[in-house]
Order: sequence, then structure tokens, then C-alpha cells
Amino acid sequence: MQLLGSASILWLPLSAGLLVQLYKFFFEWIKRRDFDLRVLARAGGMPSSHAAMVCSLVSAIGYRTGPRSDLFALAALFALIVMYDATGVRQAAGKQAVVLNQILRELFSGQPVSEEELKELIGHSPTEVYVGALVGVLYTVLWFQLAS
Repeated sequence: MQLLGSASILWLPLSAGLLVQLYKFFFEWIKRRDFDLRVLARAGGMPSSHAAMVCSLVSAIGYRTGPRSDLFALAALFALIVMYDATGVRQAAGKQAVVLNQILRELFSGQPVSEEELKELIGHSPTEVYVGALVGVLYTVLWFQLAS
């Protein structure tokens, strides 16, 4: 099966996600003047590395198998679920974390409370997902154009 043997189907999406995370790391480093490697593993932020990765996957599969293939349809549905989750469920969880952290700060002000707060930036705005999706598609299309 040639598709499974094609390394570009695997490494293009992985490298798209990694490049977006590296961009966010350097952007934060320059903006805050703080060298924080945790940014590389942090979810959320502009653009969405999840969207870049899944849209790169869809684009690579579409290029290799065509937009009418079952595999392309499966990848597209997978991408829609990931992007919906990033803007819906995970963003809502982040908003709830903000409120819960505020309640805990007010409730326990002046009293010892856990140092660890809930993660507040775990989801994406629709714009972050759209930009990430665009980055993933453009990255993959550009790679295939330069490779041919």
C-alpha cells in the first residue's frame, strides 16, 4: 500500500504542528523576554497547531489520493472533529477554569491555598483555528509544489 509507505503523509502534518509550536515559542520569548520551554507543549494560542496539523494531513491525503477518496473523507471528518473540539469543548473548559480560579482566589484570600491553578488557555478562538488551518494547508500545498 503506497500511501502508508509515504513518509510525507506522516511527517508533513507533524512538522506543520511543530513549526507552529516553535513560532509560538519564539513569539512568546521575544514578547515576554522569558525563555520558557513549556510553551512548546502548551495548548492554545495563535495559531492553532492542532488545526495546522490536521489540515496538513487532509491536504497531503487529498494530494496523494484525491478529494473523492474514502481516506480523504475520513481525514476531513477527523479534522472537523479536532477543530470543533479546539473551539468548543476545550475553549469552554478554559473559560470555566478562569472563573474557578477567580472563585478560589476570592474564597481563600488571606488563607493558604494550593499554588497550582487550573490551566486557562487550553482552547482556541475560531480565528486561531482558521489561521492554523490555513497555515497547515498552505504549508503542505507549498511543499508538494516545491517537491514536484
